[in-house]
Amino acid sequence: MLSLKRYGWLCALGAEIVYFICLLGGYLPLRTARGTELHHAIFETLPGFAWGNIGSYILGAAYVFVFAWIFAWYFVWMHNTSLTEVKK
Repeated sequence: MLSLKRYGWLCALGAEIVYFICLLGGYLPLRTARGTELHHAIFETLPGFAWGNIGSYILGAAYVFVFAWIFAWYFVWMHNTSLTEVKK
């Protein structure tokens, strides 16, 4: 059985690390101008997100944290319910 508390915190930690790596990647010239525009547009789908605003970066991190916990809850629920035996 998976523990929601442990799995949730691990999901949240991993999601936050990936969020900040992707956020930093938006400032690096690693792709074409069109690719950078697409990268920025994907981040801007988060409500209230604007590039260059520290408050929106924190808000984005809060969204990622909430989404990670929702994912963790769903995954733990699916995993743990699949392990229970059906009583006849």
